[in-house]
Amino acid sequence: MIGESSVSDMKTAWIVIMLTIAGCAFTEILPTAEGPTFVRAIVNVTAPVGRDAVLECIVEHLSNYKVAWLQVNTQTILTIAVHVITKNHRIAVTHSDHRAWYLHIKDVRESDQGDYMCQINTDPMLSQVGRLKVVVPPDILDYPTSTDMVVREGSNVSLRCAANGSPAPNITWKRESGEKIVLATDEEVTSVNGVFLNITRVNRLHMGAYLCIASNGVPPTVSKRIMLIVHFPPMIMIQNQLVGAEEGSQTTLECHFEAFPKSINYWTRQNDDIISNGEKYEASMSDNLHVDAYKVHMSLTIKEIGPDDYGIYKCLSKNSLGTTDGSIKLYRIDTPTTTPTTTTTTTTTRLPPPTIKVENKRRTRPKSSATIAPSFNEFLDTSKSTANEKRGAQLMERPSTDAKTERKGNGETIQPDKTAQSMPSKSAAILSFTYSNAVVFTILLTVFLW
Repeated sequence: MIGESSVSDMKTAWIVIMLTIAGCAFTEILPTAEGPTFVRAIVNVTAPVGRDAVLECIVEHLSNYKVAWLQVNTQTILTIAVHVITKNHRIAVTHSDHRAWYLHIKDVRESDQGDYMCQINTDPMLSQVGRLKVVVPPDILDYPTSTDMVVREGSNVSLRCAANGSPAPNITWKRESGEKIVLATDEEVTSVNGVFLNITRVNRLHMGAYLCIASNGVPPTVSKRIMLIVHFPPMIMIQNQLVGAEEGSQTTLECHFEAFPKSINYWTRQNDDIISNGEKYEASMSDNLHVDAYKVHMSLTIKEIGPDDYGIYKCLSKNSLGTTDGSIKLYRIDTPTTTPTTTTTTTTTRLPPPTIKVENKRRTRPKSSATIAPSFNEFLDTSKSTANEKRGAQLMERPSTDAKTERKGNGETIQPDKTAQSMPSKSAAILSFTYSNAVVFTILLTVFLW
């Protein structure tokens, strides 16, 4: 019994709704001089997914008539007057002085997109339609979109990026590092539009991260990072294959490698013995993982180079795809010796011949003093005094030496250092002559008085 009454009530309610919409009601509608009219058309609304949307319907002279909202696509009655008929809890209705009627749709979904009708239960029925457009921000799909790829150098690569959204998003490819993308035509571009990014004959320069960017004007724009890894065997580059160093000094040998996957790198001597770090050698290695992960710089520092350190050194690199090596020859540089040749030459050239000529002129005067001494000796020999003979002999000792020196000087070239001795000898001769005259005068005076 309860079930039958419930079904009967539901049928009655549906009949009332349909009659109301059709312009008939169980309550009496008082006629008016002027019937209801729409003031303006419903403005179409665009709303992103997850936001709220409001449709507005403005009616004049509504009187006792009712306003209802319907979803045209599904032919569903949403509201009548101030009552919500649908069981959708996201639907609500409000009004302003029975003139402006608003249909509220909360947390908009893609299924809410479509036409909505504002209807007045007049006879005939009055209605107008507005459209709700639901936009969806882009979303990159994980399954069809490429993931990180590993390829051999020289092969062809095709990267794919799939995304959905409303409206349909545009796909743009860029390099994360900002470098340009090299196309199959060798053209370099900053970006490529389209679902696919095709690279022909890929090489190590193509290695890096690529960004798949999807946008449709609805924020936010989304992107996905795809890493392209290129495998190739090691390749070596040596700037200086001949390095010279002095014995006892320190020098550094350098090698540059490119390889991926990452290689094993080490140094050996010409007998293939691996060099390890110690007091003699210091090996180091550096790479730049942020820019070019495949580039490696190796260096070997040799300290206090000895005779046995000269020869061939090898730098080697190995990975799963191959091995390569390079040789550097360390040779001896002789230590330069310095001789002060310039000082000797300068001293020799500064001995001017004119100095000798001046000395010859200055040597002419002592000859007169040398001639005075013999005459004075003859005078002393006539004296009978023993004391005067001894004194005279002493006085004659220096002039005779000067005379010998003078005679010797007349036959040989006079050296510059003997020039300084000529002046004292002349002074001594003059002093001796004056002193001898005084002695002679004294002797004569004594003889006379005696």
